[in-house]
Amino acid sequence: MRYIDFSKEKEQVSVIGVGTMRIAGLDEAAAETFVKTALDAGINFFDHADIYGGGRSEMVFGRLLAAQPELRDRMFIQSKCGINKGMFDFSKEYILSAVDGILERLHTDHIDSLLLHRPDALMEPEEVNEAFNELKQAGKVRHFGVSNMNRYQMDLLKSGVDEELCANQVQLSIVHTPLLDAGFNVNMADSPAVMRDSGTLEYCRMNDMAVQTWSPLQVGYFQGTFLNDERYPELNALMDEIAAEYNVGKDVIAYAWNLRYPAKMQVITGTSKAERIADAAKAADICLSRRQWYDLYKAAGNRLP
Repeated sequence: MRYIDFSKEKEQVSVIGVGTMRIAGLDEAAAETFVKTALDAGINFFDHADIYGGGRSEMVFGRLLAAQPELRDRMFIQSKCGINKGMFDFSKEYILSAVDGILERLHTDHIDSLLLHRPDALMEPEEVNEAFNELKQAGKVRHFGVSNMNRYQMDLLKSGVDEELCANQVQLSIVHTPLLDAGFNVNMADSPAVMRDSGTLEYCRMNDMAVQTWSPLQVGYFQGTFLNDERYPELNALMDEIAAEYNVGKDVIAYAWNLRYPAKMQVITGTSKAERIADAAKAADICLSRRQWYDLYKAAGNRLP
């Protein structure tokens, strides 16, 4: 497994992270196998959110920690909050309440990282700062970050927050590339040149933030996987070819494509199957060539000027 520095404290976290959105339905034995398979593969990063499974995903994970508390020291646990019954809510009251619920469900006295899940247009940075400071001083949260924010939203938040923003979790896959497209098409007049994200990836690089990529196998917003999708014959043929070269599955090549971007990249997986998380770990050892990376981008239907 390969690791990156998380925060200025340079804590080591695995470049492959376990996304827990789909573990809500696992029984205790399956959950134990799943988590221990990840740990045995060198994965120490587990990504939660208070809304996953209506809180059940954290409860399933928490039951394992309650039964085997010694596992906690091998984990970097992150959760997210800010989505509140059909709206976005970064109020101090909600953040504090959400974290208490997260800790209760996870059966832990602290989480290692808390991300604000989706931008709240009514956010008051000074109010968020009060919440962050209380959580840090109480020992409930060690690090903070954001999810799905552009550079201006991050700058606005940073204008009132004392704590370092350590990470931004964003959607990125070979076929979902809005974060990259405009950068390739600077000074062009067609739709790929439209800047939709304000240079989010570049901002994260310049500010030494981890870039955590969700839905690395997905088409658009939960429209299914592009693996073996008949809409992407050229992409799947090329992935088969590259996968054979490295003796791995196509999903591993998709993860490796995200990790090839030269930021502090992490891939957040979406599987709940132990065998797939073991395979995903192999992506940490693959460094695609520049030619392979660009060829995959183009095979997905993207173009370069």
